[in-house]
Amino acid sequence: QVQLVESGGGLVQPGGSLRLSCEASGIIFKNCIIRWYRQPPGKQRELVAGVTTGGNTNYAGAVKGRFTISRDNAKNTVYLQMNSLKPEDTAVYYCYADPVGWASGYWGQGTQVTVSS
Repeated sequence: QVQLVESGGGLVQPGGSLRLSCEASGIIFKNCIIRWYRQPPGKQRELVAGVTTGGNTNYAGAVKGRFTISRDNAKNTVYLQMNSLKPEDTAVYYCYADPVGWASGYWGQGTQVTVSS
C-alpha cells in the first residue's frame, strides 16, 4: 500500500519560512519523480516544484528564488523549503509521486499553509 504523508504546514506571517516534508512508503522512492502542488482557496490545483530521480529541479515562476525542493532517498522523503512567504502562497500543499514508467502516480493528503499577519 502506497502512502505519502505531508507535514510541516501551519500559520506563518508574511516574510516567514516553513519547511514541508513528504514521506513515502510502499513504493520504490528513488525511482519516482516527486512534485509539490498547491490549491489556493477557490482555485485550481497548480504545480509548485518538481525533482527528478537524478535530482534535477524545476519551479513555477511564482515561487522561483523563494522555494527549494530537495529529496533524501535514504529517508524516502522530499522537502519543500519555503522562504519569504506571501499571503498568495496560502493553499493546501500536496505532494505527488510519479514512478518512472508507470501510467499513474500517487497523491498525499495535503497540508495547509496559511500566510497571514
